[in-house]
Amino acid sequence: MVDKISEEESKFPPDDEMGEELEFGCQTEPPTRNTFSGNVTQWGIYDFYQAAAANKVKDISGFLKPLKTIERMINQNTFDDVLQDFAYYEDLADDFRDSMGTLLPLWRFSYEKAKRMAVTALCWSPQYNDLFAVGLSSGIITLFINSYILLDDLLKQGGGLICFYSLKNPGHPEYIFRTESGVLCLDIHPEYPFLLCVGFYDGAVGVYKVNQEKLGPLYLSTVNSNKNTDPVWQVRWLYSNDQPNLEFYSISSDGRISSWNILKALVPFMNVLLSNILESGTALTFHRKNTEIFLIATEEGMVHKCNRIYGPEYLSSFKAHSMAVYRVSWNYFHEDIFITCSADWTVKIWHQNMKDPLFIYDLGTPVGDVAWAPYSSTVFAAVTTDGYVHIYDLNVNKYEPLCHQLIVKRKNIKLTQVAFNSVHPVIICGSDRLEKKGLEKPDPVKVEIEKMENLLALIN
Repeated sequence: MVDKISEEESKFPPDDEMGEELEFGCQTEPPTRNTFSGNVTQWGIYDFYQAAAANKVKDISGFLKPLKTIERMINQNTFDDVLQDFAYYEDLADDFRDSMGTLLPLWRFSYEKAKRMAVTALCWSPQYNDLFAVGLSSGIITLFINSYILLDDLLKQGGGLICFYSLKNPGHPEYIFRTESGVLCLDIHPEYPFLLCVGFYDGAVGVYKVNQEKLGPLYLSTVNSNKNTDPVWQVRWLYSNDQPNLEFYSISSDGRISSWNILKALVPFMNVLLSNILESGTALTFHRKNTEIFLIATEEGMVHKCNRIYGPEYLSSFKAHSMAVYRVSWNYFHEDIFITCSADWTVKIWHQNMKDPLFIYDLGTPVGDVAWAPYSSTVFAAVTTDGYVHIYDLNVNKYEPLCHQLIVKRKNIKLTQVAFNSVHPVIICGSDRLEKKGLEKPDPVKVEIEKMENLLALIN
């Protein structure tokens, strides 16, 4: 019979099977010693905490991208009904209206630090069709609300803002730039959408880079660089394949049309004075095919056709309006057609080879802005100081608007700007209200040119 071995006995081997005892030891080197001395002061403690706070900011920057993704997800869920309307809304009542349409309010873009500022400029990004730039100014009113700027306005004039908004995040701007002077105009470069040229109330012009780490402008004109003496009302990038350097034009109330080159600094390449020294410039636009040709508008109601090569010589002049012209714009499809709007309550459509306008529309109140639709040769929109948006389609009705809708109900707020999106049937207005109208897809370019030619044939 085999004896059972207890658990305690199985853990230890017998004494005769154990080996000899061995001794083992180790010794470490003592740490090196240094003599240290210093003074603990209040400012030293302050600098230490400031450095620690700066490191925290650097550490947080790594979370910006995931935070932006979460913010987009929250906005998508919050504004889901608006996004559905933006993508699929169709007004069934349009079938019962006789050539009349409506605008559906979608988003209201606002910024808490710009509540008392006026929207003075709007521009869609040419590459990102959901992104647009807004110019804001405090302490002054845009030119079309007060035809003449008083000295009191200059004394009250404050700073401005440049905000980039996205349709994906209507609650807060994507990018914000503060300016020392009020922003009156801006334009995004068609090839480099991260570059923005800006005109200011104090006569300066500047260039901003959207994704820059620097808070201020990359370039800014100064007195040494011969900046304008009066407000700059319009800036436009000159985009041409034969142009090696980045260049943009500006027009000011002091009668100067300036060309600015971006080299290592903002340098005025050419200054052209209006032929009449009493004229004040208000707007300019380049021909969409031949960039040597451009139109300039004045506060005296004139529109001049110019050539960059000929300098101050006018190719032709139009007595367009009886009061200040606020906007002039070439048609996207027909190279001879342009449109103007003015404080004399009218919108006029012109042929560059005719002295008289083709169409005249009296809207009953000063017209702040007008814009051609980029997907139709016969559609344009205008905004007036009484808060209405007017949309016309000359191919459907040459006399009455397709849509005449009140956007701003408060009497003390006036519409100042309007801009069409290049892809979606969406317009944005200067009252920070974005509207959508269900439009058909764009027609081919040749068809759009034929539509305008048919209208011209009827007139002739």
